[in-house]
Amino acid sequence: MNEGTLLNGRYQLLEKLGSGGMAEVFRARDPILDRIVAIKVLRQDYSNNPEFQEHFRTEARAAANLSHPNIVTVHDFGFAENLLFIVMEYIPGKDLKQLIRQRGRFTVEAGIPLIIQACAGLGYAHRAGLVHCDVKPHNMLVSPDGRLKVTDFGIARALATMMPDEKADVVWGSPLYFSPEQARGEAPAPASDVYSLGVVMYELLSGTTPFTATTADELARLHVSARPIPIREYIPEIPTALEEIITKVLSKEPAARYRTADQLGRVLLRFGTQPDQPAPEIETAERIPTKETPPPPPPRLEPAKPRYIPPEPTPPADEPGLASAFDEIDWVSVGLGLLAVVAVGGLIPFWMMVYFAYNPPLP
Repeated sequence: MNEGTLLNGRYQLLEKLGSGGMAEVFRARDPILDRIVAIKVLRQDYSNNPEFQEHFRTEARAAANLSHPNIVTVHDFGFAENLLFIVMEYIPGKDLKQLIRQRGRFTVEAGIPLIIQACAGLGYAHRAGLVHCDVKPHNMLVSPDGRLKVTDFGIARALATMMPDEKADVVWGSPLYFSPEQARGEAPAPASDVYSLGVVMYELLSGTTPFTATTADELARLHVSARPIPIREYIPEIPTALEEIITKVLSKEPAARYRTADQLGRVLLRFGTQPDQPAPEIETAERIPTKETPPPPPPRLEPAKPRYIPPEPTPPADEPGLASAFDEIDWVSVGLGLLAVVAVGGLIPFWMMVYFAYNPPLP
């Protein structure tokens, strides 16, 4: 496949971005939607295998349903000119492996936010039931604004289903980064991606991978049985808590690690993020993501607390209870009562006169 080719009668290949053991990647233009895309074209020896074609289509459909800010979006896939291809979102920038080579190593403050973003994307896929199988810095693209996106979901898994006994790096991931269970030829699980993330984090912070060897078989043996050099020997100032997290993630047994990338991401959040880094989106809801998943609602703003204003005092004369008491007095009854008192009081002298008339006082 050459630059300038019109792939599938639609995609104009503009330039080759890179090539690997199983595919070539091109920057291309989609004239129908008028956008720049990245196209991965698989080599002919893979494309011509009917069994692999079927598994590839299955995995590509699953990857196309992933819609997340930290995952490269899959736009299209197909078979043309006897070659399988997959059309993806084009991300300007460099992959994480290139950045590590340029910088040597990242500080904790600069590196952990990138790993948190990788955890967000992989965790989203884990909730959808997908395992990446080939987590490595080459498959993590970093845009100029600091956004990290994970790419190449499904291809390694499609190869694994076609060749279950094959342990080559194009099947089970690169030997530098695959998990002990992958090194033994076992099927990967979300905890396998977590182990590979731990290898990437180790390399990002120290500048070297936990294990190095001259052959894939030797690397496999080291992943299965050897203990990595403590990262503190490379970075004496690393926080103790972070060193313990890396040690846990690189455990030989999957049950001793964090079960999913989401769990690892939530633990790493304690180390904070840089102001210029995009906020990672680590979801906690147990749901299967699809393209139709609505965007998260905007953050709810807390209403301002009202200021207390004491009520003005009411003059006593205007109190409704006092006024109503005076209005309810029956003044006629009061007058008659007073008149009766006066009348009775006026009879007292008369009765005294009658009494003394019949009972004269003694001399």
